[in-house]
Amino acid sequence: MLTSAERPVSDLGHDDLVLPFAVTPLDIRGRVVRLGPAVDRMLKQHGYPEPVSRLVGEAAALTALLGSSLKIQGRFQLQTKTDGAVDMLVVDFDAPDRLRAFARFDAERLAAAGAHPNSAELLGQGHLALTIDQGGDMSRYQGVVPLEGQGLEAAAHQYFAQSEQIPTLVRLAVAQSVTGDGVAWRAGGLLAQFLPESEDRRRQFDLDPGDAPEGFVRNAPEDDSWSEAKALAATVEDHELVDPTLSSERLLFRLFHERGVTVFDGQAMHEACRCSRERIEGMLRSFTVEERRDMVGPDGRIGVTCEFCGVHRDFEPADFDAA
Repeated sequence: MLTSAERPVSDLGHDDLVLPFAVTPLDIRGRVVRLGPAVDRMLKQHGYPEPVSRLVGEAAALTALLGSSLKIQGRFQLQTKTDGAVDMLVVDFDAPDRLRAFARFDAERLAAAGAHPNSAELLGQGHLALTIDQGGDMSRYQGVVPLEGQGLEAAAHQYFAQSEQIPTLVRLAVAQSVTGDGVAWRAGGLLAQFLPESEDRRRQFDLDPGDAPEGFVRNAPEDDSWSEAKALAATVEDHELVDPTLSSERLLFRLFHERGVTVFDGQAMHEACRCSRERIEGMLRSFTVEERRDMVGPDGRIGVTCEFCGVHRDFEPADFDAA
């Protein structure tokens, strides 16, 4: 039975929300994310081509799933650097609820990739970095995964297997829906992790122990609970992750009703940029007079455009020189 101590079960889909859940009999914990207006604004303000929008939407859903696990005021960042048509992708999550993103792409290479390239084809070869910045005097943590022709889902699986050693399944989906106001972007995702109390049960048996001869493969059996949970979670369809008429609770009930699933208080998400005139002024003051002089445009002013939100701001060089 699907239950929650925090709020009643909803039959209505809630956009821009991360909903944590647990399947206690299987030692599973996870999160479902639904992004509506937040991801729509994020994508439309840049006017990306459709394939790039889909990739950025996937990255935003993955970042929301991972960043929302932060229990502190901090920042989580997903960033790719590759040789693909989309050579850079950055998504920032500022705890507890702010998302922003941008992508850099080569229009000619994108056109050469065909009509419907997937995320793996757009990214190509390079790496994916996941960074947690706790702020203050706290140390930063960064995990890096090589991108070798796989998409973001596969890269997330590789990250958890290598860096966290937690059995994890991730599903991501992006689509456009027709509304009364026109066509809108939607993104969704599901993360399920095997987190038993016993470290022996949690351990990844297929990891190389380090002293095995080359070519040796360990074939220890997978935990039965994780096998069952993974099989159930893997049945989720793309359209279910982005369907505005299907609530996250009802989706989880479909997946795990035989075992029983509990949902917890959700975390709202919204698109927001941290840029401001004051922040940019501070950055410009860090440059020398000569460096700022090189930034002056034909109109005699220094123009700065935020890569994330696209807002353009102009500054008078004399204001900095006087200071």
